[in-house]
Amino acid sequence: MLRVLTLSTLFPDATRPNFGVFVERQTLGLAARADVDLRLVAPVGLPPWPLRALSHHAPLAALPDRETWKGLDTRRPRFTTIPGTGGRYHVRALISRLLPLLIEIRRDFAFDVIDAEFFFPDGPAAVALGRHFDVPVSIKARGADIHHWGHAPATANQVVAAGQGAAGMLAVSEAMKADMVVIGIPAERIRVHHTGVDLDRFVPRERVAAKAAYGVTGPLVVSLGALIPRKGHDIAIDAVAALPGVTLLIAGEGPERSALQARIESLKLGDRVRLLGSLPHADLPALLAAADMMALASASEGLANAWVEALACGTPIVITDAGGAGEVVSDPAYGRIAARNAGAFAQAIGDLLAHPPGQAGVRRGAEHFTWEANGAALYEHLSRLVDQRFLAL
Repeated sequence: MLRVLTLSTLFPDATRPNFGVFVERQTLGLAARADVDLRLVAPVGLPPWPLRALSHHAPLAALPDRETWKGLDTRRPRFTTIPGTGGRYHVRALISRLLPLLIEIRRDFAFDVIDAEFFFPDGPAAVALGRHFDVPVSIKARGADIHHWGHAPATANQVVAAGQGAAGMLAVSEAMKADMVVIGIPAERIRVHHTGVDLDRFVPRERVAAKAAYGVTGPLVVSLGALIPRKGHDIAIDAVAALPGVTLLIAGEGPERSALQARIESLKLGDRVRLLGSLPHADLPALLAAADMMALASASEGLANAWVEALACGTPIVITDAGGAGEVVSDPAYGRIAARNAGAFAQAIGDLLAHPPGQAGVRRGAEHFTWEANGAALYEHLSRLVDQRFLAL
């Protein structure tokens, strides 16, 4: 029996059902194995009092400290994040909060390995805790945890030190692994660990009927992701502005909503571009299957789940050369990799509309991204770290 302590600040809760759903799916898959016993610790960062009493922090502050989340014994300890410090003290605060909690958990659950599912602040904290409890630590790199925290002045050294101290690491793509090596993390301890997709839920559909559910009759482009500058939704909007008759639906929420809505109005695109807000993950298969393509002009990514989910629906993608883009768009049938500007995106979208690939051919691009393969690889990776630890004793 492999006893796993999964640590993830990126995990859904009652107030944020879409937050880290891919981490949730991976964790549930690992926990479902008969040869795994797993406990989940999903810390919640909050500013100090009285800031945490503000309306947008209050729902997180009110979450239960412990609950059963989809069958998982889940702890949600709060740790203090100090605004204006660039994350410099996040790890220290997280370790301080987790050490007594893990001492308590370990009284009746002698975990063999700590599985940190995000590189910052989870990774550095996990390495310190692993040393305290004398267990190996794995850290997974997903994107912004390396591209932002691994380069930010206040946190870069902590990220690199964690990578050098971890027994093993996972990266969501070959490109992500290369980015880790560039900042000084040892390549020999990094294994590429692709995401999974539910091929029973994300399936092709008859597009005319699927579009009708959204009031669309002509060509449809969909974009998924938080409304933040890094996702480049403004580029998708400008690209569609140059394509008469094409509709764009953007699913996501975030601080750029007002600016994007203003852009839509200034370009007089209100009849063709809509901001749908945050949708439940369960609603995404229908939206993606309705689209003629999914477009996402990200400045950086690891390997976006939305890319693979679109392909599984038979929907080609237009994306930038970010992260593992080349590992996903490995065949012209799967879509296009375009420069990060409106002209290039408009050209790529127009090309796919003029020469649409068949849905079955597009779906083949997702068929090796299964949760079964993801879970088996994670189990083998964590088991190997534990075995290496025992051999070293």
